[in-house]
Amino acid sequence: MCRNIKTLFNFDPPVTGEEIRAASLQFVRKISGFTKPSKTNEVPFLAAVDEVAAVSARLLRSLETNAEPKNREAEAAKARARARVG
Repeated sequence: MCRNIKTLFNFDPPVTGEEIRAASLQFVRKISGFTKPSKTNEVPFLAAVDEVAAVSARLLRSLETNAEPKNREAEAAKARARARVG
């Protein structure tokens, strides 16, 4: 999985549409190999981002868990600590 794509499920506060779109953009960039598509590929590239974002949002809304929601700040601090070590 792309390192820039973060887990979005079961957080407090819940994930935003912007976060879903950012992860979708990273996913499409990774599988297409384009950081920024050419003018010729821009329309299908952006359509793919929109589709991935829509599917991802539906998935996140449909998932269930009994686990307590994760705290965003605590998880971000853990990630920063791992980045310093690794």
